[in-house]
Amino acid sequence: MATRDDDAVTTTALYLAHLNPVTNAHVEIISDLRETAGTVKVMPVVFRDRDHNEVNSRSFPFSFGLRREMLESVFGDSITISDDYTFYAPFRRYMPPLLSPMSWRLRGQILRGVERRRYFSYTGDRTEGYMLRLYRLKPRVGTRKPVSAASVKERMYGDALAEGRTGDDHGPGGDRGSDRGSDGRDGAGGSGRGAGPEGGRAPGGWESDVPEPVARIIRREWDVVRRFAGAEDTTTRIAGMKFPKKE
Repeated sequence: MATRDDDAVTTTALYLAHLNPVTNAHVEIISDLRETAGTVKVMPVVFRDRDHNEVNSRSFPFSFGLRREMLESVFGDSITISDDYTFYAPFRRYMPPLLSPMSWRLRGQILRGVERRRYFSYTGDRTEGYMLRLYRLKPRVGTRKPVSAASVKERMYGDALAEGRTGDDHGPGGDRGSDRGSDGRDGAGGSGRGAGPEGGRAPGGWESDVPEPVARIIRREWDVVRRFAGAEDTTTRIAGMKFPKKE
């Protein structure tokens, strides 16, 4: 007879989330899932337009590729990272939930490569848990974590807007000139596209709520934050979920 541990080894945990960006709360959830399942399949939500190009916005600034990199910077290859949680425009085809064939096709994408009967999905939201149950995704509802990616984004955008007001064009952390190495490259993994230096993690700042490897990626890609900081939020809420207005 299989033991509880044997069952865990053959079970897949599904984690569907925005992860935009990856926060300490996300890391805590994924770490807990790794203790209860042999495989953890993490699926950052992706929206694609009619030409299958990823749609990014103020609410969803970081591409799937960057979010994958954020996850890999913390977990390496110990988790499976997939873009199977992808919506394709026109997004209205997924409505109404349960009645739309596209919504059931999305379920099929989510379960791609997952052994039948040996999986569960995780959520910290009871309403989302109810929807996952209707789609037969076997949800386990946990406790909602106090730090949200939305609050982290708003603090990042606040920093980007503040640097614009002060005339500082060097990204978070101040003057980049003192952070260049002997090879002339930016420190902290900078790519020369507006990254700030390593700098301190200010209490209450956005960096205090993301893992340090993720903070380095965000600093390196600070131009993404700048681009959306003053932008209009081009998303709309349908059935409790945000979708890009652009299709």
